[in-house]
Amino acid sequence: MATVLFVCLHNAGRSQMSAALFERAAEGRHRALSAGTTPGERVHPEVVTVMRELGIDLANRVPRKLTLELAEEADVVVTMGCGDECPYIPGKRYLDWELEDPKGRPLEEVRATRDEIARRASELAAGLDGP
Repeated sequence: MATVLFVCLHNAGRSQMSAALFERAAEGRHRALSAGTTPGERVHPEVVTVMRELGIDLANRVPRKLTLELAEEADVVVTMGCGDECPYIPGKRYLDWELEDPKGRPLEEVRATRDEIARRASELAAGLDGP
């Protein structure tokens, strides 16, 4: 079982969607964590809306701060727009997903981001399953 840490700036949009969609794709075979370099107060409302459309409720999730200890738990770290603020830990596999920040975006754009994350999360989960 691999642990994947999804990191963005506020842990209120992309990383929350990624962790939830990865968990769904992995079906218990792998574990997801998420964090932000400067966490927000809550998950963005537009993110909550588009995830509910898939039957995933993020309304009660609380953004959390990225710590070195949290990063050390991960086998894979997926970054999304946190730049140099993301810690580098030797021996970890790093991926950078360039994705639009959903905050304040129209729902159709947030849906497009969600769907792209779902595609990448499914590929990542399948790749971690091995040959």
